[in-house]
Parts: sequence; C-alpha cells; structure tokens
Amino acid sequence: MTENKKNTKSPWSWIPTLYFAEGIPYVVVMTVAVIMFKRLGISNTDIALYTGWLYLPWVIKPFWSPLVDLLKTKRWWIVVMQLVIGAAFGGIALALPLPVFFKASLIFMWLLAFSSATHDIAADGFYMLALNEYQQAYFVGIRSTFYRIATIIGQGILIIIAGSLESWTGLSPVEINISANNNIANEIVLPAAPNIPTLSENDELAFIVTSKDIQISTQNITAQQFDSIKNIVESHNREAGFVSTADTDKNLETEDETDGWWTRNISKPLGNWLKKTFNAQKTDENEKSLVGNVAVAGIMLNKQPEENKEIVLNIQLKKDSDIKLISGERLVFNSKNRDNVAYVLVQVDKKAMFADDILKGTSGNIQLAWSILFFILSGLFVVLFIYHRFILPHPANDRAASKSGSKIMFKEFFITFGTFFTKKNIILVISFLLLYRLGESQIVKMASPFLLDTRTTGGLGLTTGQLGLIYGTIGVLMLTIGGILGGLAASRKGLKYWLWPMALGINIPHLVYVYLSYMQPGSLVIVGACVAFEQFCYGFAFTAYMLYMLYVCESSGLHKTAHYAICTGFMALGMMIPGMISGWLQECIGYQNFFIWVIICAIPGLLPVLFIKVDPKFGIKGKE
Repeated sequence: MTENKKNTKSPWSWIPTLYFAEGIPYVVVMTVAVIMFKRLGISNTDIALYTGWLYLPWVIKPFWSPLVDLLKTKRWWIVVMQLVIGAAFGGIALALPLPVFFKASLIFMWLLAFSSATHDIAADGFYMLALNEYQQAYFVGIRSTFYRIATIIGQGILIIIAGSLESWTGLSPVEINISANNNIANEIVLPAAPNIPTLSENDELAFIVTSKDIQISTQNITAQQFDSIKNIVESHNREAGFVSTADTDKNLETEDETDGWWTRNISKPLGNWLKKTFNAQKTDENEKSLVGNVAVAGIMLNKQPEENKEIVLNIQLKKDSDIKLISGERLVFNSKNRDNVAYVLVQVDKKAMFADDILKGTSGNIQLAWSILFFILSGLFVVLFIYHRFILPHPANDRAASKSGSKIMFKEFFITFGTFFTKKNIILVISFLLLYRLGESQIVKMASPFLLDTRTTGGLGLTTGQLGLIYGTIGVLMLTIGGILGGLAASRKGLKYWLWPMALGINIPHLVYVYLSYMQPGSLVIVGACVAFEQFCYGFAFTAYMLYMLYVCESSGLHKTAHYAICTGFMALGMMIPGMISGWLQECIGYQNFFIWVIICAIPGLLPVLFIKVDPKFGIKGKE
C-alpha cells in the first residue's frame, strides 16, 4: 500500500521542479559563466576557450549514459546529482574571492558541467519510466516550459540580481556634468589632485572628483592631436595602476618561455598576421582630419583604502548624446595609487554645436556580488535535493540493470553506434549537424562580452543589469516565441518547405551585430530591438535543426532514441569547437571584423543544405 502511494503522486508535483532544476545549471555553465568571467576581467580568448571546453560533457553524454542505467536507479542519480550541483555552486562561490579564482572556479565549473549532463540523462530517463504514454505526451510542453523559465531566470533574473549586488556592494556613485558649446575656450587641461583634508579612520571611503562640471569646446582638433591626448591619458592610467597592464598591453608578438609548440608556431604568428592585416594603422591623411574635441575629468579616493583591497569604478554616460566616453571606463583604485588622479577622457562629436551629458561612475565588489549569487544557487539546489528526495515517485521499473542485462546493454551500445555511423549519407548528416550553427556558435560566446565591453575596445558598454534585461530576459523571450512560431510553421508546410528559409534565417540576422559594432548606438531601445530580432530569428530557424535530427532518426527503429542522443552530441560538438576559438579570433581582428567573419561562416553552414534530401511530407501535422 505504501508503494502504491509512492507511485500515485501527481506529475504536477515534480515535473515543473525537475525540469527547472535541469535548466538552471546548463544556462549557468553556458551563459552565466561567460558574463561572470567578463565582469571579473578575464580576456575574451580565455573566456571562449575555457568555457567552450565545458560543452564536452554534453558532447560525450551518449557514451556514458549506459552507466546511469547500470549503476543505481534514475531516481538516485537525480537526487544525488542535485546535491552535487548544489556543492559545485557553493564551491564556485567560495573560489571567487581567491587570488586564483579563475582556475579554482573552473574546477567547480567542470564538476557542475558533468553533474548537470548526468542529471539530464537521469531526468529524461525517469520521465519515461514514471509516466505512461498519454502522460508523456501531455507533459512534454509543460517540461519544456519550465526548462525555458529556468533559462529566462538564469540568463535574465540572475544577471540582473548580480548587477544589483555589484552596485549594492560599492561606494557612493560618482556624477560629473559635461557640457559642450562653441563659446568655451579651446583649452585641454589635465586635472591635478585637489587638496584633501586629513580624514579619520571612522570617515567613510569615497570617490572625489577634481570638478563636478566639465566643459568641452566644440572647436575641432585633428586626429593626430586627439591620439596624442588619448595616449597621455591611457599611459598615465596604466603607469599609476588604474588600468591593468594585461588589459592594455596584449601584445602577441612577445614570446614567453612557457609558450608551447602550438602557441609559438601557430597561434601567435597567425594572431600577429591577423592583427596587422585587420587593424592597420591610420594613414597620415587620416591623422590630419578633424575629430571634434575632448576634455579630461579626474577622479580619486578621499583616503587610503585597506591594503590589498581593489575598488573597481565602472564609468558610462547616462544619455545618448553627441558626447562619447573614450577612455577610463573601468578604473581600479587601491592603496598604491591613492595619491594619484585617474583620468577619464570624453569627446564631443565634430558636427555638434551644443551637447550635454552626465558621466556616472558606479563601483562594487564584483567578486563578492557573484559569490553571493552562487551561494543563493547553492541553497536553491539543496532545497531541490530535499524536495525531490521525498516527492519523486518510485517507479517499479526504475532499477539498475542486472549482470546479464549489463552484458546485453553494452553489446547493444556498440551495435547502436555501428548502425548510426553506417547510415546512408552519414557524412552529409554529420556535416549538417556540425556546420548549421557555425556562425551562431561564435556569436553566442561573444555576444555578452561585446555588449559588456567598453566602447573604446569596440563594445557597447552595457552594465550587468542592462545585459540581464536585454540579452537574458527580452532575448530569451523572443527566442522562445520564435521557437513556438517555427514549430507551428513547420507543422503546416513541413521541414522541406522551411529548410532553406530557416537556414538563411539563422545566419542573415547576424548582420545586426555588424550594425551594432560599427554604429555603437547608445540607445538601449535600439540595442534591445537588434538583440530581440536576432534571437527571434534564431529561435524560429533552430526548428529546422531539431526536425532534421528527428528525421535522421526516424528510420532507426529500436535505436531511434539512442541515435537522437548521438545527434545531440554532434550538436554540442558543433557549438563547442568554433566557440572555443571565437574569443582569440575576436581579440585578433576586433569586434567589427569578427562579426563580418561570422557572416562569412554562413557559407559553410549552408553548403550541406544544398545536398540533403527530405521527405516533403515530414513534419506536416497528420502526414507523418
């Protein structure tokens, strides 16, 4: 009687929470980690390379899925993996304040990735064991919805919370009024440190500015003069320690004794060639052209901070005006540079007659903010572990395989792989799976860094909270709507009809990033609209990819589910490899050229589409 009660629990009591628990760690590994490491000052090359490797558990997931069947029950794997996921989140939270936070947090990220992929295997298997065919069909939309909710919370709400925590943990904001007109004398002055009265230990640490009002003349200066002033500002900030040397002196030409064969002979020479080819110096003619005018603002601390404590000030302009922030977007203050003034360089457009804006600086303990966020996630998964420990039903057929069953299972495992790789046109199938999202696999790694990066480095300078709203919330909602409409469209006309429109639809919208990188609009509405459009098109076009995987597995008979799992492995591999090199490539050629390269990647992505053949009736509702 007790056993019957265990098995009669409503699916509503565990399916939403189970698939919410499946979605959160995946989105943290794939997206949140990229944003967090970018905010912590890691280079795009390292972010893309090391977070790209985190795809590996999902790539090789089909290879170790039999172990989940052999050892323990699916229910056991679910609850234990949720506990491990909670521990991994806690480990990341503890690792972030450490001096070696990047290496330490990556160790726990790997634990998170493998436990999340294992949880996926167990959860999907448990879903089929605990529900009958009618229930499986009924709840398939419910589980997808809560997985998508997890994605929205992960990419949106969590990022917004992290942004709020960054602001909450910092000093009072800095605001400087900037005005520009033709009546101001064309004189550029470097601010000097003001006389600061001696403060006691009880006085709060705060930023002070050399002037709360900055004026810029609209009389134009030459590009050569502009470059000279910019070099002075950046050299001063670098020498005083306000800007990390690693951020400003990324010179691939210098050789390190620790460099391996690949770095010495391939990546550095190729990177140097790309930099010289795509980042050519200005000509003398361009140096004589007029570029508007500039002014320099000064910021410093009012007293000595604690030893070894760093305070990061992130600066941006509040309005979308004719004034641009050129240098000084991210300044690091500490006990060593307390007596120096940090410079912030702003520029007025050469066509402007009048302009005004407000320079706002916000600080925060970024490592503490993200640690708090991961402690929250750790607590959430401890709660989910406890909840599912008691709520998940105990299906009678959820049991580990016997010894005889394990022999049969391993034999079947090798047969399954053999039948997949002997399919007709398998090379074409694999080419499609690897190349269809070639451009998207690089965009998805560099979109967040691009939106967060400073304008002087080619980015858009969004805050963490703004990124969470635009990319993580609005973008994911549009992605979801696009996916729903793509499914409806395919059910009416079929995969063959929509294959080419969707293949184009996943590539052409990347042009919005070319536009954003060249125009660098300050309006959040424009940025949000571009991101929303690209994500909607991606959601719509991804339908063809999913349907093609189903079509490939349609004739697999008893191996249909296993073959589909192999296809998802190739799907993850197609995202992993291009994504790993995307950061290195972007830093070599810059954001503008990188997004043009992504557009070029549409060509190999479209080539397999020319040759694949699909049944015209496949995917049409009622005609399968």
